[in-house]
Amino acid sequence: MLRFVEEIILLLLRDEGGRFVQLPSWSLDYAVAGGTLMDLAMENRIDTDLENLILLDATPVGDSLLDPTLAEIATGEERDARFWVEHTAQRAQVIHDEALSRLVAEGILEPQEDRFLWVFRSRRYPVIDGTAEREVKLRIMGVLLSDEIPEPRDVMIICLADACGIFSRLLSRQELNRASDRIAQVRQLDLIGQAMSQAIYDIQASVAASVQGHMV
Repeated sequence: MLRFVEEIILLLLRDEGGRFVQLPSWSLDYAVAGGTLMDLAMENRIDTDLENLILLDATPVGDSLLDPTLAEIATGEERDARFWVEHTAQRAQVIHDEALSRLVAEGILEPQEDRFLWVFRSRRYPVIDGTAEREVKLRIMGVLLSDEIPEPRDVMIICLADACGIFSRLLSRQELNRASDRIAQVRQLDLIGQAMSQAIYDIQASVAASVQGHMV
């Protein structure tokens, strides 16, 4: 199964032109950090609510995208989700680059002519039970355009994409307005997704307040 960071990368790839949707650096960094922490939660290594992040199991996952962050959580003091989002975001570029390399090695993406252009080699990819999974963009848009109960992974990605402003770059203003109620509804379905989203919102609010303070 692909990790959340890998799926975020696929979500951001434009179908035309072979380039990725441009995001503010903080937005991509927090998406990568939140995705890493959500994968650790899915692996039952951590748990989180709107207040705390709790270590459940320090045993390495055996995945180099996740284990460095797990080791830091295991050896550090107990902190809240916001702290670990900010801390993990410091390694976001390293995590992102490794995830991109893995997508190439797995035959899902292929560089085209230069390292800034990419194409899908496969629009479907394997999951644990051996079946082919639709790519993340088709899955997420399917959730936003229906009333069906989404899979937990898709709920988490929607929470993360919403908090990091990704939908505003993927959808037109009209599409975003149409999907806003559905996004709000889906966000209520998962506590881990809510916790990551709230941590990112809190960080953004603190940064905005700091910038305004310096401008006064």
